[in-house]
Amino acid sequence: MEGTRPKDNSAVQQTADTTHSHRPDLTIATEGEFAGWRTWTRDTFESHNGPFWHRLDDDGRVRCAFRVEKKHLNGMKAVHGGCFMTFADYCLFAIATRELDGPGVTVAFGAEFLDAAFEGELIEATGEVTRAGKSLIFVRGMLKSGERPLFTFSGTIKRVRRKVPATEVADSH
Repeated sequence: MEGTRPKDNSAVQQTADTTHSHRPDLTIATEGEFAGWRTWTRDTFESHNGPFWHRLDDDGRVRCAFRVEKKHLNGMKAVHGGCFMTFADYCLFAIATRELDGPGVTVAFGAEFLDAAFEGELIEATGEVTRAGKSLIFVRGMLKSGERPLFTFSGTIKRVRRKVPATEVADSH
C-alpha cells in the first residue's frame, strides 16, 4: 500500500461484517485504498476523526492504518498529536480484539512522539498484547510512515462486564 493514493476516501463503500455477530458495527471496505480492511462505526469520535482501519495480516498480526488528510493536520501542517493519540487508542482495541472479546475501556495510555507526518502519508501501526489477564489487557505498539517510526504507545484496556438490570434477571428465569 505504500505510495498508493486514494482517489476519494469519502467514497469508500462499506458492508456489515455478519461473521462477527458480537460486533454488529464492524464493517469492511469493499472498494478504494482500504478495500478488505475493517473499521468500527459505533465510536462516532473515531469515525469523525478517521477513517481508521485494521486487518489481520498473513502472519496473524493486526495492522492498522489511515491516510493523512488535511483534517488531520495541526497549524504547522503536520499530523496533530491528538490525531496520533486517537488513532493509537483505536489500535489498542484492534490489536487486542481476540483477547478482548467484548466491551472494554482504556484505563491507561502512554505515548512518545518521535517524528512528524504530513498530508498524503500512509500511517500504519502494528503492536502486540504483552499480557491479557482476567480484567486487564496490556498492549504496546508503534506508528510508522514507511520504515520511519513516528510514535510509540502503550495502553491498558479494562474489560467491561455488562451489568444486567434486575428486571432482565427476573424476566430471564
